[in-house]
Amino acid sequence: MTTRRRFLGTAVLAATAGPLESATAQETKAPAKDPDFLFVQSAKGIAFDKAKGRLVLKGVSRSTVFFSDRPERIAGHMDTKEFPAFWKEGKDSFQSNPPNATLSVFGEGQIVNVVMVLRNPVLTGDDLSYDIRVLQGEVPAKGGEGSLFIDIIGRPMTPGSVAGAERRAWRRY
Repeated sequence: MTTRRRFLGTAVLAATAGPLESATAQETKAPAKDPDFLFVQSAKGIAFDKAKGRLVLKGVSRSTVFFSDRPERIAGHMDTKEFPAFWKEGKDSFQSNPPNATLSVFGEGQIVNVVMVLRNPVLTGDDLSYDIRVLQGEVPAKGGEGSLFIDIIGRPMTPGSVAGAERRAWRRY
């Protein structure tokens, strides 16, 4: 049995050596994809004007968290004050391609989750508002603490990330 196992193992390695080498060579030739980022904004409360379709994150956090998925696994913070201007940047910006988001908020004794499309962010003091279109669920008129999870956008450069800028610099060489 030991001899047969060694023979099979050697035969499998010999048979696959060529294709594995060429597959590896092809993978290294493919251009690196810029990471996709998701964003999270937290607030002390929410208010929703159903007639206007306007969601307000009341007492929004000073920083917006961003993170990427594998293989990069980049995470950081950007100043929420910069987020409305950032919304308009790039050829595939949120302004030209509005993101989906999930609002998770403490309502009357329960957690409410609502899926929506976001448009037109406006920061006034520490309140951040969006025009929204609800895709699933029902936004309460008022709610307690909540978080808004904003869907992916492909970005070559996320503002406010010194570590990210340094990482991108070495990729260019």
